[in-house]
Amino acid sequence: MLNSMILLITPSQRGSECATAIETALGQPAQAVKSFQEAVVCLRSHTYSAVVIDECLLDADPDQASLTLKHIQTAIPVYVNGAISGIPRVIEKVESALSRRTQDEAAARQSALAGLRSELREPLTGIILNCELVLDTPNIPAGIREKLRAVHDLAGQLGVKLQLDQSPVPSPGPR
Repeated sequence: MLNSMILLITPSQRGSECATAIETALGQPAQAVKSFQEAVVCLRSHTYSAVVIDECLLDADPDQASLTLKHIQTAIPVYVNGAISGIPRVIEKVESALSRRTQDEAAARQSALAGLRSELREPLTGIILNCELVLDTPNIPAGIREKLRAVHDLAGQLGVKLQLDQSPVPSPGPR
């Protein structure tokens, strides 16, 4: 994962203990801060994969909470009720959120790739077909024929890389 730290924002005396447990369980560095002000300082200087926020702080200072949330960038916010959630429950929520994020990112990549394939299929096919039509034209100078064949081959390679077609596009033979 690109972002590798987890930030825990809680006024709890057990915040450091919880951060250590998160770090041990998830294999990502974790740190605990006691206030939104401290969190903003951390968020400005580091990149986090998740920001765990104790809900009691949200209720106590909604304005600072809003300001802090503007600084989390790509981190996923995880809300916990520190008063009733034990450390195992916090770890479970963070792990679940990070897992969902990984799944969402994979789905977004697949969707973007499918969209790209769809958008490129028609123009790429058009390039290949037009190259073949021109290459079928008699009396084309050898230099132009060679360049058209190169364009055709490159378009075919691009199609294979994008998996637009399951089979490679054959290079037109000498004409």
